[in-house]
Amino acid sequence: MSENENPVEGKEATAEESSTQERPQAGFAMEKVYVKDVSFESPNSPEIFTKEWKPEVKLDLNTRHKLVQENVHEVAVTVTLTASVAGMTAYIVEVQQAGLFVIQGIEGMPLHHTLGAVCPNLIFPYLRETIDTAVVKGGFQAVMLAPVNFDAIFSQAIARQQKQEQEAAAQEAGQSTVN
Repeated sequence: MSENENPVEGKEATAEESSTQERPQAGFAMEKVYVKDVSFESPNSPEIFTKEWKPEVKLDLNTRHKLVQENVHEVAVTVTLTASVAGMTAYIVEVQQAGLFVIQGIEGMPLHHTLGAVCPNLIFPYLRETIDTAVVKGGFQAVMLAPVNFDAIFSQAIARQQKQEQEAAAQEAGQSTVN
């Protein structure tokens, strides 16, 4: 008898064994990372190359996620980086780096945390490289974006959402006592 065979044929599974078999095990895997969109503009070249290079840099960061199919999620991180010198736009680079993640057996707040913080943390190094490559190919000095703490951003967003919900509930409760 092999070790995979059941020694007692026809044996009924216990309730505990059945619930374990029905409940999917928690699983997480990054299946693919890819550039979803990339844009580079240098509206004031070649004149910008004659200016002393002391850029003012503005960075916008966004994340989003969507369910692609059961247990498969796309998570995208978008960065728009604008560099200006002497009041002139040197360049604008926008990159949307995305990944496909298989996530199963994780629900509720742990799933939201995984999609809002864990996945973006995994994608961000690829995004940094894509931005740096675009900027260098545009004729400018290399850009090394500082690491981003997506866990802190996620926690702040949750706190902000909870505060808004509490304020809305308090306002609703105040209106119902007035009526």
